[in-house]
Amino acid sequence: MTAELVRGQNHPLPDTRLEIRVSAGHPVLAGATLADEAGRIPGAEWIAHPGASSLPGVDVPRAAAADHRLSVDLGAMPGTVHRISVLLALTGHGGAARFGAVAAPFVAVAGSDGSEIASYTVTGLDSETAVVALELYRRQGAWKVRAMGQGYEGGLAALLGDQGLERPADAAAAILAAASGPAPAVTAPRPRVPEPERVPRSTPPAPDSAGPADSAAPDPALPVVPAPEPPAGSNHPTPLATPVVPDPASPVAQDPTPPPPPLPPVVSDPAPTVPVTPPRGTGAGTDTGARAPGGPIDYSHPRRGPAAAQEPPQSPPQAPPAPVAGDASGWSMDERLYNQVWGMFEDLARTAAAYRSACDFAESRLDRELDQTLSDYRARNGGANDAARAAARARHDELVERARTVLDRDLAQLAAESEVVEPALPAAYARWDNPVWHAYRVPTEEPMAVRLGDLHLPERAELRIPMLVRLPLERGLWVDSGRGHSEAAGLLDETELRRLALDSAVAHTARLLAAHPAGGFTVHVLDAAGAGAASLAPLVDSGVLAAPPARGAAGVSAVLEQLTERVDLLQMAVRAGAADALPPGLDTARQLLVVHDFPHGFDDRAVTRLRYLADEGPSVGVHLLMVADRADAAAYGPLLDPLWRSLLRLTPVPDDHLADPWVGHAWSYEPPVLPPGSGVLRQVLAQVAAASRGKGS
Repeated sequence: MTAELVRGQNHPLPDTRLEIRVSAGHPVLAGATLADEAGRIPGAEWIAHPGASSLPGVDVPRAAAADHRLSVDLGAMPGTVHRISVLLALTGHGGAARFGAVAAPFVAVAGSDGSEIASYTVTGLDSETAVVALELYRRQGAWKVRAMGQGYEGGLAALLGDQGLERPADAAAAILAAASGPAPAVTAPRPRVPEPERVPRSTPPAPDSAGPADSAAPDPALPVVPAPEPPAGSNHPTPLATPVVPDPASPVAQDPTPPPPPLPPVVSDPAPTVPVTPPRGTGAGTDTGARAPGGPIDYSHPRRGPAAAQEPPQSPPQAPPAPVAGDASGWSMDERLYNQVWGMFEDLARTAAAYRSACDFAESRLDRELDQTLSDYRARNGGANDAARAAARARHDELVERARTVLDRDLAQLAAESEVVEPALPAAYARWDNPVWHAYRVPTEEPMAVRLGDLHLPERAELRIPMLVRLPLERGLWVDSGRGHSEAAGLLDETELRRLALDSAVAHTARLLAAHPAGGFTVHVLDAAGAGAASLAPLVDSGVLAAPPARGAAGVSAVLEQLTERVDLLQMAVRAGAADALPPGLDTARQLLVVHDFPHGFDDRAVTRLRYLADEGPSVGVHLLMVADRADAAAYGPLLDPLWRSLLRLTPVPDDHLADPWVGHAWSYEPPVLPPGSGVLRQVLAQVAAASRGKGS
């Protein structure tokens, strides 16, 4: 059964030899791009388009048309190709100016036997002139198809630029110029059709627009048999290939029934053959076989038996491959695991978006059908309305059940992958309860990212995706100690919530320290009122802080002034290209400023410096970690709004506050939690402090 996809939904591909059918109702350019795992096109030579219609494993049409057939052989794809994007574009040569003005394009993926595997109607387009309709992508050694429907108002140039192609405008202009030329006389080869199934068309073809009409012109739908190559040294000219023309007096030509639709052209035999035309009026060919009374003429080759019309073998549905940790691309295991985790995040986001979209579509169609039944007053009597409503609800339930089946399948695969990936994560990516922390050693180089918690969606709350943040930090962090709107925060009093917030900030700080080499990360703490002494004890007792936590307004001002001067010096050195001119003894390690109980102890000058550090610090390695309630800073009015917006908000309790502009999800964030009674935090901090002292000595 054909899977009718909605935008974002994926479907496994059981076959490697595919045909992608496009029906646009208007002439469009069809092509394909071959990209790496990151979705980037290495160069213009990896784009299949009318001017370069064949690439390894891909054949596309050679001109713009309303209907297209693209051939894809996934087995012939180079190993570096992980994504194949099927694109459609308007050429702009006397046609529609935008996709919103024409019928929605329809694309279908068919297997080698011709049966449709999946289909997708590209709806929701308006001013776009180019669109990525489908994406075939490699996932854990298997191929899947995803309904994309990603349109571009900037046209083909914007589409290619979004996939990382250099000089996309030049490539788009060349592709559109190739599509605007005349269509080639020879169509792309199609799958071989058995000889007995080929029935020539009896109606004459329409004159070709490229030249004058000729009654002797061959019918493009008829099989053309190539002429033999002349012997070496022969002076005879090479004869033109001659089409096999049916006898006008034969029953095929005299049949008053409408002619059958044109069939794919015959793939000629590689052996040299001669053109053979049946003599007119005889009803049989000289060497091509005989015609049974009332039957069609057999035009099979005299030296080649007809191929047996056999059904192609049906490959059994393949079970998804067993997940393997680190099967993504990358130069190191660290990079491969990072890419795999975010691949899981993308898959969860898209499959949930597809499920929600399918449910919304089912609901809207149910409402529309119920409105139609209520508006038909003639069916109110006799129970017709009840039957129509029951049928509409049955169709709604069927759509939702199908969408749920696909969602459960994808979630089960992601859950299996998570069970394999989670134990294999390094310390920087692992949860605090992972056994890898018991074998922790201070790294010699900085990892790609650190884990700051977990993410999940309500469709399956127990499926957690690690929240990895790249290093160095591009923005500061803010652990919100306010009540917010979460249900978990509403169950705690203000004092307990503030304590949890500082505990969470200490766990984040310890993880950042553990992820950097010895001496590569320096931590400063501002605790003006001294209210966080209990939670800050692991940092203070282990000796990983640059100095004891600063107290009072004077201590806050001194630390802020020191870090502000450091940012100024480093920025001047970077701009002047004089990094060797920095003062001797300047700490070149990355700096983290933990601010607790803000705005206690801050005057206007201190607030101005704090905003400066938030804006300019990350570019030279100075980062903020705020532990505060935004409501406490309300006295400053809108002055601090830019500060809060520049920080990544984290919560000490589960909350669904992380907005995802990509697919519109609200992700639930789970803060990192240390196992009850565990000493892993102090053990890790002790090793960091020992390594820093050893390097300093």
